[in-house]
Amino acid sequence: MFKKFFITNIFVLIFLSSYAEEQKIVYLNVDKIMQQSIAGKSIINQLDKLHNKNLEKFKKNDEILKNKEKKIIAQKNILTQEDFQNEIRNLRTEIIAFQKEQAKASDDINKLRIGATNKLILKLSPILEEYAKKNSISLILQKKNIVMGKKEIEITNEILQITNKEIKNIKIN
Repeated sequence: MFKKFFITNIFVLIFLSSYAEEQKIVYLNVDKIMQQSIAGKSIINQLDKLHNKNLEKFKKNDEILKNKEKKIIAQKNILTQEDFQNEIRNLRTEIIAFQKEQAKASDDINKLRIGATNKLILKLSPILEEYAKKNSISLILQKKNIVMGKKEIEITNEILQITNKEIKNIKIN
């Protein structure tokens, strides 16, 4: 029984190793392409500009709310208790609206980042297909999903060069 199991395992291993030799498998660092390609850098720059614009706007709004709070606190002894509570309630409402606006802006930037990344990946797919056909590649894996692999089968730099030639810019909307 053990001999049959052992012989079967050896047969399977030999079969799989011969099958793997016939197939050409490579891997690609997609994150590197996203960070270092011309189109990827364009996406990053556009998102950074939008983020900085939002930061400036929110800093101004934050300053306005802080000034309102100081003004209300300064008027605490002047205002009636009811008026003071109304002012505090109104300020809290404004703060909550401000926080929601900040969260929405952050979500919008994340959605734009995801959308732009998807656009780049869609434009990258035909490049990978053509590269795979030219080089008789059976399978292209993402580097982040590989524990270990030979440097010789990494195609990131070649794909990065092709991507820089063919994709110059991606608009984030």
